[in-house]
Amino acid sequence: MFDPQVLLSGDYLDWLLAGLQMSLLLMGMTLLLALPLACVVAMLRLAPSRLLNAVGMLYIELIRNVPLLAHFLFWYFAAPELLPQQWKEQLYAGNIEATSAVVTLTLYTAAYMAEDIRSGIRAIPVQQFEAGRALGFSYLQTMRLCILPQALRLAAPPLLSQTLNLWQNTSIATVIGVAELMYQTQRVETASFRSVEAFAFASAAYLAISLLIAGVAFLLQKRLAR
Repeated sequence: MFDPQVLLSGDYLDWLLAGLQMSLLLMGMTLLLALPLACVVAMLRLAPSRLLNAVGMLYIELIRNVPLLAHFLFWYFAAPELLPQQWKEQLYAGNIEATSAVVTLTLYTAAYMAEDIRSGIRAIPVQQFEAGRALGFSYLQTMRLCILPQALRLAAPPLLSQTLNLWQNTSIATVIGVAELMYQTQRVETASFRSVEAFAFASAAYLAISLLIAGVAFLLQKRLAR
């Protein structure tokens, strides 16, 4: 029988809330790192240099054409083995699971956000870029001071959509042992044998945060439409 009170007894609720907190932390840390990286990659894709264009395109194609699960497994199992021994020991001494998850989600999310930002940059009239160069600004200064602020405003709705995808992608971090919401849900299910209650809580939490992000995106889109 479905009994939500089971989750309120013992440590079960604490486990689930700790998992929810970890999932939100993963999303927040990834956003802080992925957005600047996405801006850099977008500018590489639009740089006047063919070499820089190729670097940006290679990054996006390598990231987007490999499943996210494969990225998680690579950055957790393979990437640390490429580091010097001292760095590897320090990494394993800390929370390597969470570190690997943030790296994976950052690189993966930035690849998708970069294309949204690039579309926003291309929507800015070219005359504004030319005006910035005419004022003596360099390519980077023109992008940073004139173009990027406007492009980010235009790209805000799709970026929030990518944030929604990011929130859902945090659940895959359970495969490398990150104690996020799905990991803690499975832990509660194993300890209490109350699958319905545990997964109902997780589903409700994912749905609530997803609806909140979607609501913000909808309100922002309406505001920009004015």
